Amino acid sequence: MKQILVFLFLCVTLSSCQNAKKAQIKAVKAPFIWEGANVYFLLTDRFNNGDKANDVNFNRTLETAKLRGFEGGDIKGVTAKINDGYFTDLGINAIWMTPVVEQIHGGTDEGTGMSYGFHGYWASDWTNLDPNFGTKADLHDMVEAAHKKGIRVLLDAVINHTGPVTENDAVWPDNWVRTSPKCDYNNFENTVTCTLVDNLPDVRTERNEAVELPLPLVEKWQKEGRYEQEMAELDAFFKRTGHPRAPRFYIMKWLTDYITEFGIDGYRVDTVKHTEPYVWQEFKKECDYAFEAFKKNNPSKVIDTQDFYLVGEVYNYSISAKKAFDFGDKKVNYFENSFNSLINFELKWNAAQLDLDSMFTKYSEILNSDLEGYGVLNYLSSHDDGQPFDPNREKPYEAGIKLLLCPGTSQVYYGDESARHLAIEGAEGDAKLRSFMNWEAIQNDDETKNILNHWQKLGQFRVNHPAVGAGRHQMISKQPYLFSRRYSKAGYNDLVVVGLDLASGKKNLDVSTVFEEGDTLFDAYSGTQTEVKNGMVSIDSAYDIVLLSKII
Repeated sequence: MKQILVFLFLCVTLSSCQNAKKAQIKAVKAPFIWEGANVYFLLTDRFNNGDKANDVNFNRTLETAKLRGFEGGDIKGVTAKINDGYFTDLGINAIWMTPVVEQIHGGTDEGTGMSYGFHGYWASDWTNLDPNFGTKADLHDMVEAAHKKGIRVLLDAVINHTGPVTENDAVWPDNWVRTSPKCDYNNFENTVTCTLVDNLPDVRTERNEAVELPLPLVEKWQKEGRYEQEMAELDAFFKRTGHPRAPRFYIMKWLTDYITEFGIDGYRVDTVKHTEPYVWQEFKKECDYAFEAFKKNNPSKVIDTQDFYLVGEVYNYSISAKKAFDFGDKKVNYFENSFNSLINFELKWNAAQLDLDSMFTKYSEILNSDLEGYGVLNYLSSHDDGQPFDPNREKPYEAGIKLLLCPGTSQVYYGDESARHLAIEGAEGDAKLRSFMNWEAIQNDDETKNILNHWQKLGQFRVNHPAVGAGRHQMISKQPYLFSRRYSKAGYNDLVVVGLDLASGKKNLDVSTVFEEGDTLFDAYSGTQTEVKNGMVSIDSAYDIVLLSKII
């Protein structure tokens, strides 16, 4: 009996060790790859209110049009959701936040009612955070919390314009900004050397002549007791770089400070095509320098060897254009010495017009040929696109599949995963797209929970397998629809098989061209395991989706 007990103990111990080893291997995180990342885009003011004490500042108490005032979302609110695991559960490995710099203090009517700068794109002082969003300490905490979870942080960079002029916010000097003409958008010059809309002063980014700081900014810094410090830092910046004290270089200095101080991982850059292309080459150089300086000065805070990431908003750029954006009279390659990626405005149309395999094949072929080494950021809904893929949130399951399984980087717009409404009664224009996050529905509504669970499964599969976004696509069979994705780089290999539009219940699938006989596979959608036998796998689940990978 004693010998039997010893034998059983050894078996259990050996089995436990083997299971622990398997679990350990399975738990090894996939490398982070921007080309296949899963980015969550949120409006800081509309996501989560973590500190009600900062909801009103600068006497911003005028009544605004529907969804055009500050609603309380802040940096602390984002941090809370990071710590709660919301993003991790959703398979998010990068967060892009709208600008958090200090906004104009007053409000203005752009034709859709009184608005404040809740969205963050109306800067008045790039060197300071807007108190409605939080403090620098809050931002430090948020970046640190995100990095602990393996989540990168993108802030939003605006160099093209200041905020509008109001009773509380003076226009900057003529040598800093132009207030006319308004852009016609019919050629290169009429897209760049002009104001985007009325009362949105356009920064003279083409200037190389030195300019003094705007007097309102000088007086503000003096009042806040930081004028000498800010001037000393500017002197050091211009001495190091040799740049003239031209408007764009001041702003570049202020924006790159967020890299050296907070260790952010990248910038989404606003209104790219409305600024001279060489400006972005200059900006990339300064961003790269700042990121290397941060890593050198903060070795314990460095996540990995990734370079600083720049993704550009070239409005109406499409993946079909590949590297050349066409202004009509001029084509510009914004990838050259500038951007790692551009936002792709085409996916929503492809998702509506193409069958899945045609869309997946198209994206894979372009990304692995003309755009090899670069990327696109795909989206189906966003903060300023009035024609989203699913405006009435009637197809949230389909949207999750088409976005999260498409080659390229994915942009989950806050609330995509929970069918947050995009058509708000009483709201005008882009305000419809910017309602507060629907946390109550996530907490209490069963269908919302089911939708979120669907997005979580797809998102976690994507984040655990870089092949999904960055790999090469290959259709295995049209009926049933099966495809593989393969990714191999620097000694890392990843291989997955996905099945869509399958029968619920028992599914027998031919994976002989991808996996080997006897391989044990895991279906991430149903949470079940299966073994390859005679080139086939059998999955018995209530779902019409399988997300297969090999268990090592």
